[in-house]
Amino acid sequence: MSSLTRIYNRLIDAMAFIAATLLVWLMVAIVLSVVIRNLGVQSPAWLFSSTEYSMFYLTLLGAPWLVREKGHVYIEIVINQLPETVQRLLSRLVMVICAVICFVLAVKGTELVATNIDRVDYDVRTYYFPMWMLTITYPISFSLMGLEFLRFVFSRDTYHGNQTEAL
Repeated sequence: MSSLTRIYNRLIDAMAFIAATLLVWLMVAIVLSVVIRNLGVQSPAWLFSSTEYSMFYLTLLGAPWLVREKGHVYIEIVINQLPETVQRLLSRLVMVICAVICFVLAVKGTELVATNIDRVDYDVRTYYFPMWMLTITYPISFSLMGLEFLRFVFSRDTYHGNQTEAL
């Protein structure tokens, strides 16, 4: 395995770790919010905002890892009824379509980030910080998801089904 591949895989793992950490934070924040409200006190606004941001980030940061681990939903009962040759072709076709969609969304995400920077957009609800800090995850995550889908297109392993075959 090349050093570039190792660095790439570590990046995906690090993003997944951050997403998992945010998931733990969500659990803690929700429990904390419920306890505070049951004590008859208003929850701080930052607590609510941090859960919103956490849901956003954990979804996008964890998605490339989920693709790599074949964690996305597909209808296995239908796919397993197809002949192996059709399964391989269909799996690769679906992965190409998924990669194209991800790369289109990455381009649109890049445009959104550029717009946020050009307009000097800020999120001013609870925190006061530049919007590009939120939207930068779109091009990064969708680009990485596209690359992960392409890995299945060109690898011996298929995304769908349980078999591994030669190209």
